[in-house]
Amino acid sequence: MSGIGVAAYHPEAARVARAAAGRSHQAMGWFSLGGSLGFATAPLLVGAVVATGGLGASPLLVVPALAGAGLCVAALRSVRVAAAAAPAAAEAPGRDDRRSFLLLSGAVICRSIVFVGLSSFVSLFAVQRVDSGQAIGTAALFVLYIGGAAGTVAGGSLAARYGRLPVTRWSYALTVVAVAGVVLVPGPLLFVFVALVSAGLYVPFSLHITLGQDYLPRHVGTASGVTLGLTVSIGGLASPAIGALADATSLQTAIAPLIVLPAIGWLLLRKLREPAVPSLVAQH
Repeated sequence: MSGIGVAAYHPEAARVARAAAGRSHQAMGWFSLGGSLGFATAPLLVGAVVATGGLGASPLLVVPALAGAGLCVAALRSVRVAAAAAPAAAEAPGRDDRRSFLLLSGAVICRSIVFVGLSSFVSLFAVQRVDSGQAIGTAALFVLYIGGAAGTVAGGSLAARYGRLPVTRWSYALTVVAVAGVVLVPGPLLFVFVALVSAGLYVPFSLHITLGQDYLPRHVGTASGVTLGLTVSIGGLASPAIGALADATSLQTAIAPLIVLPAIGWLLLRKLREPAVPSLVAQH
């Protein structure tokens, strides 16, 4: 039920956030930051609740959900007031570019597998590579998540200056180098490369959403749901395969293929062109 609620929320939330943000890439970056901070703080929150009260205290985790619902209601009221005061749409949305959206979705799939694969195994890998205690693994996971929060905000600012597609392509190229560093470089330098991976994966996070919306201007909700849904879900399908390969060989061998995926994503992004920006008012 929780998963269905999250899945139902994201398409409409991203559509409404884009309408409220206008053409501001920074605003969509701040919207996406909320989810990134949630990913970063959720393990700490769950750990604190369970460590204090055991699994029986799990219902306390409904408090953030209720807080989010309250904020959502307040935001929707503000949007309705603004929509009522706005003039009628002067033009209809543009045509859907399904080919470009499919290419973008392919890049998002590559990004998702890298992120979920590393977030699943980077703790164990850090313990092996740094040769230290379990706290090292927790620290590596925290760096991966909190670096993503910074990258999400930076992505909007960079896109406003250099353009969405150039920033997204450079981010994927950076991720190739960063993942290679995680896999191959031993010792404490691992944390530097984990931070770079986090930046490379999260700088284009909000840009995926706005690009998808502009490639499918007649199906903005669908575009939002697919780009966000693929980002946080499809990588989980690859995690069992990574784990099985690690059992058969080594964890380093199992995560080494992740180096190739952002390169594939970069090649797919090379085929894209900046979409025409449709009328934002018409998307209501």
